[in-house]
Amino acid sequence: ARLVAQFRRQGAVLMGKTHTVEFAYGAVGLNPHYPTPRNPWDARVHRVPGGSSAGAGVSLVEGSALVALGTDTGGSIRIPASLTGTVGLRGSPGRWPIDGVVPLSPTLDVVGGLTRSVEDQVYLFGAVDPSWGDPFRLRMQLAPLAAASLTLAIPECGVWKACAPGIAAVLDEALRALEGAGWARRAVDGSEVDEAEELYRTGGIAAAELNAFLDTELPEWRPRLHPLVGARLQGAPATDSPAYRKALDRRRALMARAEVLFRHADLVALPGHIRQAPPVSEVSNPQRYAEANTALLAPTAPASILGLPALTLPVGRDAAGLPVGLQLVAPGGADERLLGAALAVEAVLGSP
Repeated sequence: ARLVAQFRRQGAVLMGKTHTVEFAYGAVGLNPHYPTPRNPWDARVHRVPGGSSAGAGVSLVEGSALVALGTDTGGSIRIPASLTGTVGLRGSPGRWPIDGVVPLSPTLDVVGGLTRSVEDQVYLFGAVDPSWGDPFRLRMQLAPLAAASLTLAIPECGVWKACAPGIAAVLDEALRALEGAGWARRAVDGSEVDEAEELYRTGGIAAAELNAFLDTELPEWRPRLHPLVGARLQGAPATDSPAYRKALDRRRALMARAEVLFRHADLVALPGHIRQAPPVSEVSNPQRYAEANTALLAPTAPASILGLPALTLPVGRDAAGLPVGLQLVAPGGADERLLGAALAVEAVLGSP
């Protein structure tokens, strides 16, 4: 609510509400209560746009909006941004207020924006962020960093190993172009990334907290949940259980170790997604949906668990003409460094 009010004070014209996954609990972008927005990069096959902010990325590509707001728990901004060729930012937790947002996971939820370019993302951040409140002042502040050559850490982790060859090739070409512009890339141990991805997938933090919200605030809605959402909530630990507390303890321990990723680098680089956006017809089956959901969350969930700001931006297209996104991750609180670095990447690579 506070963010919307800030938008209005900055002169924004609100165009409407876009499609999202039920309770924001899904990375694929399906909400069977309403038609699934079409990924605009395939005119022939109805592919998913990514979720949970499914309609947000589509609205930017089709031209019905210049900026879209979303929430990001495990990747709900970055995934649709990566799949639709737009720019999505998950800022540092607590940086933007989440007042008025229906919670999925208060532990992990972050509000952020999707834009058509990094340049637009900088102006959005400067206009809304409480530390700035002036888009032009932030853009001028980032000018030196936007021309810098930085060092990227490439974690040796399961996410990179699982990346589809066609997507990995586009990302490697982008990284080579950055090296040609003076950037450096350094292989680093990716244990923290792997552990964070595993904790998001198996720890049940988001499911436990959504269950608690439904039981407390909307118990009558539970029978109406679509099976694609309801099935994922079954078996989740209760928020007063030892399993839930253990998951939170593991997260705190991982967050304390996250700085090791930046010991010899300015930023961490990960794929924005590791598989092509699947056709809607392929993910209507619950098992295929679960497989796609897990694969789409794999590269974005680690930053959420580690409490780090992360941004996805388009760096090319695969052989099918679908966008490929590069994800940049910065140390906690270093949102401005992340935005400045993304400006530099955009300056080198241009708009795919």
